[in-house]
Amino acid sequence: MELIDLNAKTRETKGKGAARKLRSNNAIPAIAYGVKTDPVKLSIDTAEFTKIIRLNGSTGLFFNLKIEGDKGKDKIAMLKEIQMDTFGLNYLHLDLHEIDMDTKVTVSVPVEPIGESEGVKEGGILQIIRRELDVICKPADTPDSIQIDISELLVGDSVHVDDLDLGDAVEIPHEVNFTLLTVITPTVEEEVEEEEEELEEGELAEDGETSEASEETTEE
Repeated sequence: MELIDLNAKTRETKGKGAARKLRSNNAIPAIAYGVKTDPVKLSIDTAEFTKIIRLNGSTGLFFNLKIEGDKGKDKIAMLKEIQMDTFGLNYLHLDLHEIDMDTKVTVSVPVEPIGESEGVKEGGILQIIRRELDVICKPADTPDSIQIDISELLVGDSVHVDDLDLGDAVEIPHEVNFTLLTVITPTVEEEVEEEEEELEEGELAEDGETSEASEETTEE
């Protein structure tokens, strides 16, 4: 678990108008929830937060939250939700949850294949089904990523969630033994491409016949 410093300021105003004004001043409206404390309305510098996301991604982030003017010690908070605009270009709002280091939390962690599959060397294609997994653990035990060694996977082999061993401190909540990744034969993808090409050719032929029929009708 890595703690990332994040500076914040308290804000008294609320509502859509106040939020728009904050965003126009290059700040993101945010709120920090605490188990034993009241929610605190915050504003966070857009450039600072954007840099953090660019360097660390947006999943499984824990912050050393430094609130300007707060005389108490820094808060440890987890990024719970990011709200973006319709086009995914601008931050609208952030939800931060203050956490207790001795209490287990649910965190989304990226899946990271490592090594080169024998099946891929032979021409197979690695297909990643799940790029993130939820885990339940204490914050200090949160893995940066879930690494899966794929070096011995052959064409047709798969890795399922029950194949993972993250130790006693980390639990993956699941009821179904779902697939995380698999190595597929390239003929499957080629068949799909061929079907798509045949469909496109058929559509072009139909368009041509329709066009000829239209021309004949016009001549008549």
